[in-house]
Amino acid sequence: MIPLRDTIQSKSYPVINTALIAANGLVYLLQLAQGDRLHQFVVTYSLVPARYSIPAIATQFTLVEQAFSFLSFMFLHGGFWHLLGNMWILYIFGDNVEDRLGPVRYLFFYLLCGFASGLTHLFINWHSQLPTVGASGAIAGVMGAYFLLYPHSKILTFIPIFFIPYFIEIPAFFFLGLWFLLQFISAAGTPAGGGGIAWWAHIGGFVFGILFLKLFLLVPELSISRQIRKKTTKKKSPRLQVIQPTSPSTTTDAPKVYQTIVVTPLEAQLGTRKLLSFSSGSRKKLLRVTVPPGSRDGTVLRLAGAGQQLQDGTEGDLYLKVAVR
Repeated sequence: MIPLRDTIQSKSYPVINTALIAANGLVYLLQLAQGDRLHQFVVTYSLVPARYSIPAIATQFTLVEQAFSFLSFMFLHGGFWHLLGNMWILYIFGDNVEDRLGPVRYLFFYLLCGFASGLTHLFINWHSQLPTVGASGAIAGVMGAYFLLYPHSKILTFIPIFFIPYFIEIPAFFFLGLWFLLQFISAAGTPAGGGGIAWWAHIGGFVFGILFLKLFLLVPELSISRQIRKKTTKKKSPRLQVIQPTSPSTTTDAPKVYQTIVVTPLEAQLGTRKLLSFSSGSRKKLLRVTVPPGSRDGTVLRLAGAGQQLQDGTEGDLYLKVAVR
């Protein structure tokens, strides 16, 4: 299963979330530029518990290096796929959390979650000499906040079945709850100081993300955040939308189905094209839909032959109501 996006569109462009993704990418390029010095670079800027627990090792680093590692470790990654996986999850969940907190609070929230995840890993793996890198602890905090803010959201997930694209919406509380459970099971089965993934950093980030969210929501939003919101309001809705057509008839073989397609005011004025994924009987369909210029809220589009398939093979029409939001 590959998560594609959530079904809640953020109202503003996520400037901080995008900047964090870019920063992680730039730091990864800096890693690649180290060449033979890469190992020393990682040891210096990653989080190594033994640097704080073993005096003989701690004396090899300055106080600034020891403190800075709690920030720098969350921008380092063990490889391209490690980076890509983390940034994709941050892309999916971070925009909505930033939308709720605002840019300034979100930035401090993200960094604080990363710091807390590092502390969790440090204390549970107190004598480990293995470098810990990655943004996953901070991102786990974002996921924890999303879990609390949008439990009834849906995660659009791609499942390739014999080269056929299959899309399914999974409730966010189930998707994130299952993820957290898997982290806990994996952490319980890994001995303290063991190599591999920093499971406890994920767990700590997720839990502290929930706690920090409650605290940050008590802090008033700064005026600069409100100004940024006004300038970064989105002008386009998601290109891919998943719909679940319904029929007004009480019979199970009604050929006509009805649903809503969401567009922004600018898209309604200028026209736009969308991809719609929906079920037709036992089949999944992926349709290209054109919303003509000048459409209004409540405009109905008729897609001939795209509705429910009957037992005799006949297909009815799909009626889409344009919702301008």
